[in-house]
Amino acid sequence: MKVKLLAHTPDPEKLVAAAAKNCYSSTDVDSVLEGLTEEKTTSFVNMLAEIGHESPVEHVSFTFAIEGVSRSLLAQLTRHRMASFSVQSQRYVREKGFEYIVPPAIDKIPAAREQFIRAMEEDQRIYEALTEALMEGYVKELLAQGVPEKKARSQAEKHAIEDARYVLPNACTTRVVMSANVRSLRNFFRLRCCERAQWEIRALAEEMYKLVYAVAPTLFSHSGPACVDGACSEGKMCCGRAAAVRAHYMELRKAVRE
Repeated sequence: MKVKLLAHTPDPEKLVAAAAKNCYSSTDVDSVLEGLTEEKTTSFVNMLAEIGHESPVEHVSFTFAIEGVSRSLLAQLTRHRMASFSVQSQRYVREKGFEYIVPPAIDKIPAAREQFIRAMEEDQRIYEALTEALMEGYVKELLAQGVPEKKARSQAEKHAIEDARYVLPNACTTRVVMSANVRSLRNFFRLRCCERAQWEIRALAEEMYKLVYAVAPTLFSHSGPACVDGACSEGKMCCGRAAAVRAHYMELRKAVRE
C-alpha cells in the first residue's frame, strides 16, 4: 500500500478559523482573515471542536493518491459518499499479470497461502482466455461491418476486457485518487481507524490520518477512532482495548510531529 497526499486547501486551519470568525463576530469580508494569529487560529479551531460546530471545517479539503489496495477495500471506501473518487478502470486497462493483495490471515498459513495463490493464477488464466475468446468474436463482427482490421482489433479488446473483468477477484489491486473535506475525513477516521474496522481499510485510514495530521494538527487533534477522544461508539461490539488505542494514537501523533 502506498498513500500520498497530492494537494490540500492552503492554510487549512486559518481558513477554518476565518469561517468561524465569520459566524461569531460582526467582521466583514474584507477583514475576515485579519488578526488570525497562530494563537487565535488555534483558539477558533479548538472552540469549534468543543461546541461540535462542524460546518466551518467543510471548507478545507484534502486529495490523496492511493495504490496497492484491493477491490475489496474499494467497495468499503466508496461507501463514504461525501467524498470524490477516481478509480483505475478495468474497462480500459487490461489486467495482464494483475497484482493482488494476500490477507495476513491467509499469508501466515502455508497451505492457505498456496491455495490462495493458485486461485489467483487460475483467475488470471481464465481472464486471459475469456479476453481472447471475446476479442475473436468482436473482431469478426467489426470486420463484417467494414471496420479496418487495426481499428477493429483495438475496439474489440476494449469490449472484450469490459466483460472479461467479471472473473477478476476482489483481491485484485487498484489505484484511487480520493478527495474529501475535513468533516468527512473525521467521520472516515472515526469509523475506519477503529480496531473493529477491516484490517486493510484500517491501515489505509491510519496512513491518511498521519498525512493530514502533519499538515493540520489542530484540526485533527480530536480525530481518529471514537475512543481516542471519547467513549467507544461500538456498544457491545467494543474491542475492549480503548486504553491501548489511545496510547497508540498519542505515539503516532508524537512521531508525526517529530
